[in-house]
Amino acid sequence: MGSVRWWRDMTKHDFSGKIVLITGSSGAVGSKLLEFFTAHGASTIGTYLDEKSIDITRSKSEGIDLIRCNTTENADVTSLVSTITKKHGRIDILVNTVGGYIGGKSVVHLEEKEWNKMFGLNLLSAFLITKHVLPLMLQSGYGKIVHISSYTGISAQGLDSAYASSKAGLIRFVESVSKEAKDYNLTVNCVLPSIIDTKSNRKMMPDANFKQWIKIDELVNIIAFLSSDDSRAITGSAIPVLKPT
Repeated sequence: MGSVRWWRDMTKHDFSGKIVLITGSSGAVGSKLLEFFTAHGASTIGTYLDEKSIDITRSKSEGIDLIRCNTTENADVTSLVSTITKKHGRIDILVNTVGGYIGGKSVVHLEEKEWNKMFGLNLLSAFLITKHVLPLMLQSGYGKIVHISSYTGISAQGLDSAYASSKAGLIRFVESVSKEAKDYNLTVNCVLPSIIDTKSNRKMMPDANFKQWIKIDELVNIIAFLSSDDSRAITGSAIPVLKPT
């Protein structure tokens, strides 16, 4: 995990005193979110699955708590939230970056296990982490939840039926939960990025025009706004994050 210092002047938002949970913090977006919120004063907690994918020692030195959690397993999520509650008593902001992609297969050739994997990573994980974090926010009367869906959730490209369906489901999930929480000073939103400019995506699509992809810092800034008190009037929204054409 790189230095957090280069984030300091990117936004006016101050998250001092906030308890922030970032799921999927070993990923390209999740790791940058951890750096960002830590640099802007928050007490940050991140989840990971594979220790090889995250620098636990450095994270501890930067004041970041990392907890291993499979967010598709109810027992793991229950334990995660219990651990955070015992230490901090609450969770103010949840940003869920857990997800995955399977594409390039027609529905005829798509296997059931691949369909289930997409719904597990992209929708079940969102359901479980929201289910267990939301009661803390309802109790405290404050909370910001941001999920990462995908623009594919509103405009499928073909050969992506499982991915598109699971991301579309996440949009409706966010809409529904936002209506449940609207009277409790909580906001629940999701962002819909197109292709994000990450090393793994560049490796997967080496001939693509990277200039048309969303930069991670652009996405982080939008998530930071949705996590701030400046966005108190926005809830139940699915916000496309696209490069202008």
